[in-house]
Amino acid sequence: MSFVEPVALSTLTTMQVGGTPKSLQRCESTQELYGAAKSAWLSDEPHHILAGGSNTVFADDVSELNVILVANRGLEIVHEDDEKVLVRVQAGESWDEFVAWAVEHGYAGIEAMSGIPGTVGATPVQNVGGYGQEVAQVITQIEFLDSETHEVEIKPASFFNFSYRDSALKHGLRGVIGWVEFELKKLGGLSVPMASGQITNHVGAPYGSQLPLRQVRDVVIELRSSKGMVVRPEDPNSVSCGSFFTNPIISYGKSLEFPEDMQRWRMEDESQVKISSGWLIEHAGIPKGYHLPGSKAAISQKHALAITNTGGASAEEILQLARYVQERVAARWGINLIPEPNLIGF
Repeated sequence: MSFVEPVALSTLTTMQVGGTPKSLQRCESTQELYGAAKSAWLSDEPHHILAGGSNTVFADDVSELNVILVANRGLEIVHEDDEKVLVRVQAGESWDEFVAWAVEHGYAGIEAMSGIPGTVGATPVQNVGGYGQEVAQVITQIEFLDSETHEVEIKPASFFNFSYRDSALKHGLRGVIGWVEFELKKLGGLSVPMASGQITNHVGAPYGSQLPLRQVRDVVIELRSSKGMVVRPEDPNSVSCGSFFTNPIISYGKSLEFPEDMQRWRMEDESQVKISSGWLIEHAGIPKGYHLPGSKAAISQKHALAITNTGGASAEEILQLARYVQERVAARWGINLIPEPNLIGF
């Protein structure tokens, strides 16, 4: 564990906004991470534990904030048989590198979550997912340092109360994740049945098909890139934190009040429907590429659900645009959009 010279948090986040914190502490092992967290909890000073920085927007002034960087890496297979494999992955490991590793080794269950930025330890917080898959489907257990007891325990997935883009970690459960264990399937190089029409339609296969793992990964990265959702230096639309708002879940009856062309997806509970925030935004009169006068924050030119930093935007400009979007959507559709990234220091 080592303190490093504080740098602007704009350099450590994909949105590229945020001021310079009071201190910056880099933890390259789980024990270092736990030690830094315990020290922070015993202090009265504000702190934040930062991993990949892909789902966080820091305020312009964070001069009183102490930041702990999660940098523990590595994975190990803890059990394997003819049908499945259990893989334990350190919190600081790159999520997409883990997905690429799984695809290369023929392990199925996370292939449709290719291209998602950030680290493995951050994925349980909001139950990261995409194209019909989510991490709650494959997480078996998590090593967790509880902020109240300061005890390290291995908790089953059920402990975290996962739901759509949500978990107990967003609602009062405080602590630090050291590693996450996943159960992946061995299906002869094929994916789990595809629960995304976008993928199957793209390759001309029936919904629910099992496709080659490499094909699924390539298609997902292509689809995400077309929306600016894969972080690439050459793509200015990827200077964002991905989807800025979650897709609302409403009752099936409520969904009938919307135009037929609105994007919607039936949930497992058939009384509920997930609707597209991107559609709501565009049909509230906010087009792709829109920005407030004089602002360097803009709606992505590729996807209405992303807010981008077009170059030198302040954190306040990002939030001003987010509030404007919320107000317009609420006024037009009566839906309150919920921000997806963590908003720190505002």
